[in-house]
Amino acid sequence: MRRSITVITAALLAAAPIAAQTVPAAAPTDRIVDQGTNHSEVMRIAQYLTDVIGSRLTNSPGMRKAEDWTQAKFREWGLANVHKEGFDFGRGWSNERLSVRMVAPRPLQLVAAPLAWTPGTSGPVRGEVVLAPMADPSAFAALKGKLRGKIVLLTEPKEIKDALQPPFKRWTDAELAERNYYDLPNSEPASGNYAARFAFAAKRDAFLKEEGALGYATMSSRNGKLVHGQNSQFQVGQSGLLPGIEIAAEDYRRLARLAKMGAKPELEIDAASRFDDSDTKAYNILADIPGTDAKAGYVMAGAHLDSWAMGDGAADNAAGSAMVMEAARIIKASGIRPKRTIRFALWAGEEQGLLGSMAYVENHIARRPVDPSATGIVRYLTWSDAFPITPGPDHAKLAAYFNLDNGSGKIRGIYAQGNTAAMPIFEQWFAPFRAMGATSVSARRTDSTDHVFFDAVGIPAFQFIQDPLDYGSMVHHTDVDTFDHLKADDLRQGAIILAAFLVNAANSDQPLPRAPLATAPTPADRFYPFPSEAAH
Repeated sequence: MRRSITVITAALLAAAPIAAQTVPAAAPTDRIVDQGTNHSEVMRIAQYLTDVIGSRLTNSPGMRKAEDWTQAKFREWGLANVHKEGFDFGRGWSNERLSVRMVAPRPLQLVAAPLAWTPGTSGPVRGEVVLAPMADPSAFAALKGKLRGKIVLLTEPKEIKDALQPPFKRWTDAELAERNYYDLPNSEPASGNYAARFAFAAKRDAFLKEEGALGYATMSSRNGKLVHGQNSQFQVGQSGLLPGIEIAAEDYRRLARLAKMGAKPELEIDAASRFDDSDTKAYNILADIPGTDAKAGYVMAGAHLDSWAMGDGAADNAAGSAMVMEAARIIKASGIRPKRTIRFALWAGEEQGLLGSMAYVENHIARRPVDPSATGIVRYLTWSDAFPITPGPDHAKLAAYFNLDNGSGKIRGIYAQGNTAAMPIFEQWFAPFRAMGATSVSARRTDSTDHVFFDAVGIPAFQFIQDPLDYGSMVHHTDVDTFDHLKADDLRQGAIILAAFLVNAANSDQPLPRAPLATAPTPADRFYPFPSEAAH
């Protein structure tokens, strides 16, 4: 009898419609998690960007290679509308070799970095080191006639504060809770004559060249033989006139001490650097997963692809770029068809003042009446104080922007940028990922990366909270920013959460809540009486 039941059951199953036997499709979140864990490509992406391509200074040969490679990967994965958008930037620059040696009073190899966008030495040059701090043009008169054939230390050496925290760190639950606060915006405009401040570098270079100096050096801002090579003279016609180097703090202090005691230290510098003015445009890389509703607009994720010239730009920001690219691959490979288009952006020029994302905002989202003569960092520092805001063609179409640029640490939450109406939505979106450590929704505003100008024109734009690891303590902008400092599990988790947030934002019935479009604020924090009342 039992055998007969088994035979009948088998016959019934065989006769049942095929559709009735099909396993139900997994929910989008589960498909994202499966694709992002069992088939992850995030570390392969990061490894190619760092080990193979290396540093990606805007408009450098490395950045040009990264522009081509990332577009090819997006096309390989089946994304649509893959293209690059150019914006005016400035010169290309690269360094092939740098050797800095103290040759007197004793031989010693020093740790140093070439300052970006400064010329090379055309072979080894040797000169006595002089300590000649220059904070403004008033210092020139006392130094006139004293710098010929010299290598000039431009800053008085300072003791760097002792590190009181461990160099590698993850946020505790208590520390995450402390980051959740609403910081009232300060309506006071940024102060300072930025144009004059940045123009001083050109005046200093011209003075040093006229006086016959061989080159100049600055001191690294960190101990531990870490060097950066940061410099912002990237516009055509504004680059450095003399070879410039940054010397490790310990080596720089030694040179300064020797110079002060009259030991007349000498350096030999051999810097092979070159400029490239063949294409002065920088390029953002863009790619889409098209939505099913052409009228629903789009959501966006971005990270900056450029880096500084030292190290391989791993934590800053191959990590964020790899997570954005992996999120694109995950969504496409999972077969998810979003209602809204999902656009992926890899920005250029972030390190020189968020210039790539600024260009996208100005071309597509909104414009502000910024002084047309302002360029580079000056433009960045004054952009958000310019009113009124004039919405562009995509202002109503862009429903949300998400950014990654805090190293390779695990996502622990998100900064809501003061958008309190979005906070309960994000709490729901994080629910499936609490076991992965993502728990915090903070009202706090954060700045200094590519969501800033989207947020400044009323787009719901957000940066994720990530574990700091050794990002701020060691690798940020330094020569040790290499693949070894990336954490595979953290990057996989980050790409999964980003993909899920993008799908949620793309498929939600209503777009994320928006803050009111900013208008020129009323000056705050004034003492009584107000000027208009003082006359009464």
